[in-house]
Amino acid sequence: MLELAILGSLKEQPLHGYELKKRVAETIGPNAAMSFGSLYPALRRLERDGAIAVVDAGGTGTPIPATGSLSGDLAAARLRRGGKPGRRARKAYEITPRGDERLRALLLDPDSPDDDRTFAMKLAFCGALDPAARLQLLQRRRANLADDLARARQQRPTPRDRYARSLVEHRTESVERDLEWVDSLIAAEGGDNSENLGAAAS
Repeated sequence: MLELAILGSLKEQPLHGYELKKRVAETIGPNAAMSFGSLYPALRRLERDGAIAVVDAGGTGTPIPATGSLSGDLAAARLRRGGKPGRRARKAYEITPRGDERLRALLLDPDSPDDDRTFAMKLAFCGALDPAARLQLLQRRRANLADDLARARQQRPTPRDRYARSLVEHRTESVERDLEWVDSLIAAEGGDNSENLGAAAS
């Protein structure tokens, strides 16, 4: 999940570690936010593997003109060096062709979990896939949801307590809504799920 979040975010544009952490939280939500303690070791590992590369060691990227004052010129010099003396230079990372291959493999990995959080992560970054591969991802999710819904309808317990019964009904309705949503995504990709629709309705 962490590698997928990093590579998917860097596919959009090069990012510093802090920006990367923020981008993942914005894309997936705060519940999927990563800690710096896990982010930076993962970045180092991906860099060693050649999946990402450093593109900036801390410069501002734009020239800073002289201000004419000693304090202003000293501040500009610090910015050109990457900040205050002794401050660690920030690195920006970009995805490499090897990282592109790794991202595609992670998005299409049939052995990865099919929970809501994993699918949300994959969906957020599936723009990196070609249309046929995106359709494959969506159809796999649809098949799993259809199986979940069939089991829920066949094995639905009948709790005597109305609150427990309401919870069971809510879970079933949630799967139904997710199935309808994925169907709409498949239709937008030009996929045909008419046979599956009939199977889920029965």
